[in-house]
Amino acid sequence: MDLLRSNLSRVRIPEPTNRIYKQECCVSFETPRSEGGLFVDMTTFLAFGKDYVGWNYEKTGNPVYLHIKQTRKVVPEDRPLKKPTLLAIGVEGGFDNNEPEHEENHNIVILPDYVTLPFPSVELPEKVRLAVDAIIMAEGAERKEQLAAWIAADKKQVSAYAMSLPQIDNGVVIPPSRWKCAKCDKKDNLWLNLTDGMILCGRKNWDGTGGNNHAIEHYKETSYPLAVKLGTITADLEAADVFSYPEDDSVVDPLLAQHLAFFGIDFSALQKTEMTTAERELDQNTNYDWNRIQESGQDVEPIFGPGYTGLVNLGNSCYMAATMQVVFSTRSFNSRFYINQSLKMAFEMAPADPTVDLNMQLTKLAHGMLSGKYSVPALENDDKANAVTSTSNEGIPPRMFKAVIAASHPEFSSMRQQDALEFFLHFLDQVERVNGGKPALDPSRSFKFGIEERISCPSGKVGFNRRLDYILSLNIPLHEATNKEELEAFGKLKAEKTSEGKDLSSDEIVRPRVPLEACLANFSAPEEIQDYYSTALKAKTTALKTAGLTSFPDYLVLHMRKFVLEEGWVPKKLDVYIDVPDIIDISYMRSKGLQPGEELLPDDVPEAEVESNMPLANEDIVSQLVSMGFNYLHCQKAAINSSNAGVEEAMNWLLSHMDDPDIDAPVSQGAHGNEVVDQLKVDTLLSFGFQEEIARKALKASGGDIEKATDWIFNNPDASVSSDMDTSTSSSKPTPDDTELPDGGGKYKLFGIVSHMGTSTHCGHYVAHILKDGRWAIFNDSKVAVSVNLPKDMGYLYFFERLDS
Repeated sequence: MDLLRSNLSRVRIPEPTNRIYKQECCVSFETPRSEGGLFVDMTTFLAFGKDYVGWNYEKTGNPVYLHIKQTRKVVPEDRPLKKPTLLAIGVEGGFDNNEPEHEENHNIVILPDYVTLPFPSVELPEKVRLAVDAIIMAEGAERKEQLAAWIAADKKQVSAYAMSLPQIDNGVVIPPSRWKCAKCDKKDNLWLNLTDGMILCGRKNWDGTGGNNHAIEHYKETSYPLAVKLGTITADLEAADVFSYPEDDSVVDPLLAQHLAFFGIDFSALQKTEMTTAERELDQNTNYDWNRIQESGQDVEPIFGPGYTGLVNLGNSCYMAATMQVVFSTRSFNSRFYINQSLKMAFEMAPADPTVDLNMQLTKLAHGMLSGKYSVPALENDDKANAVTSTSNEGIPPRMFKAVIAASHPEFSSMRQQDALEFFLHFLDQVERVNGGKPALDPSRSFKFGIEERISCPSGKVGFNRRLDYILSLNIPLHEATNKEELEAFGKLKAEKTSEGKDLSSDEIVRPRVPLEACLANFSAPEEIQDYYSTALKAKTTALKTAGLTSFPDYLVLHMRKFVLEEGWVPKKLDVYIDVPDIIDISYMRSKGLQPGEELLPDDVPEAEVESNMPLANEDIVSQLVSMGFNYLHCQKAAINSSNAGVEEAMNWLLSHMDDPDIDAPVSQGAHGNEVVDQLKVDTLLSFGFQEEIARKALKASGGDIEKATDWIFNNPDASVSSDMDTSTSSSKPTPDDTELPDGGGKYKLFGIVSHMGTSTHCGHYVAHILKDGRWAIFNDSKVAVSVNLPKDMGYLYFFERLDS
């Protein structure tokens, strides 16, 4: 007790704003349930496992710790399950993950000799008692961040279209029941458009269920923005499911009662007969059939040991889990953060708070995944107290890693599903920043390579555009399918069934099969560029563009552009199989640069030509916006800044820029490309490897939203072949430096696949398959098992290793 009193100055009583870690060690995945429990530093409120708390004492000199140890309680097996009310895991109201209850014990421990004092005890100094009570009562920092993200993801916003929603007086009165789609026979999943009173069926789900897309098609024809789901309207109007098509989300309509009354609906008498979108999502998550994705439901043999540790799903974090499993299967990341860097080394280099240090958290994650320490068969006791081996791999929760990697990207800190490709690019960008100036330490360079676009104009002179990239993004040429006869027969069968009003069974569906070689050849094939301004001819002409690689990386990542935009900018996923060989040879894709006897195009572009290329507003878009009551000048700006993509895109830009300080400035002052786009956002897209002119165009088309701009680029493969591309890069302009990048032969072996199921990269589920120890393994969040039926033709990202690396 005297020793404790002599160290009272090192004990702090936490303030409400302090982050208190008490669920997980900040340098390992030890928890209060681990054998040694958890030690909370009573100065910094950081937590450490038994094997690591000594490191913290050596580094900081902080001697006083609260030791937390949890032991499992015996709970009756017939404990009733609570039905979830929130799309969340492990939080109040969320899914009951059937975790056993634990009893918690506390002690005060004083280092370096681990002198232990029991808590609670009236003999302890008051300051210590107050500090411990505050730590125990506080919501842990890990749990607080998780809960905040879930609630943010679950909260609906007030629609921007609700307060001024136009309603057409066309005499429509909606009956209280017996509803039916106006365009088909669907009697469920029906939506009432709040502008004209049309009742139409909802979207078709990726598995064929749902509606026939008539409500969304009606929106595309009319631009009437809001619809309410019939069957969810009750006296409790807040629970009604209102969807905004332009905002592409469930929203709040504060005037819903008024909008319903317009069509004669007395909501107080209606009974709930349908699930809302959120409830259906919750129901689908509750009853999710994992067998759809994990190899047709075949029984798989779990794998344990080093390199086979699963990652716990933190709520729609499968995009991160699948990506990181493949990344840490590479020698470059394995060496950098596991073999050549110990946990203690990373901790000693880390700042005062190691939870916010990417190097520390990557090292923690690497050791957690690769050491095998957390990948052992779980032992459970049955009623006879005999130990039995469980077949589950519990996995590790990458909470701290997720928090630090998402710090510079708010979307990744949310509980919403994200695009695995976008996460992969963001992750490599952050790793490069951490290792800035030290190429030898930077494992992200093993993925990096140069791309050179060669432009030939009729003058005989050539120009080059060069950039660095981490991925090779490939279009899928459906016309190159190898099963055209089967597809033709299937088309006839589908037409017959549709005319008879019958549905196709899943085993009747035939999908195009496109060889990967055709996708690679399509990347390298010559393309014509219309209206290309030649600086040699000083006029617009038709040029020829070819693309090749200036270096071959250690690891080649191929991105299959399965998500395309249909007419009306509606995203669609290509239902296609890619035939991928185990070995590929891309030697023919190496670019040759300037050849002997060739001459570069001049750099100069006349100012008059630049001025003449200033974008003009599409008057059809402008007039439609003006007819809705918007200011003409504002409508011009909206059309220009959305690249004349359409009325919806222009309206979205306008609604989010109404308060811009320069909204009333003349178009000539704010219309030209370089002046309307935030340069910081352009730089962010440049860091992803995109060309500057494409980044600017994408940001204009996406209202300045980086995430949407990234999607726009990947969904618009022809964007780079632009009539606005009137300059070329010659040798006198700065080009990306690829001289220090890894390089070698063009033969590669497939070792990793990230597959996606769902209609969009922002919904559905991601799974990784990785070739390890001579066999393929499936990594499905926390589950790791031997692959039985490898879905090689269904990949979204393919990872290849260079054979001579």
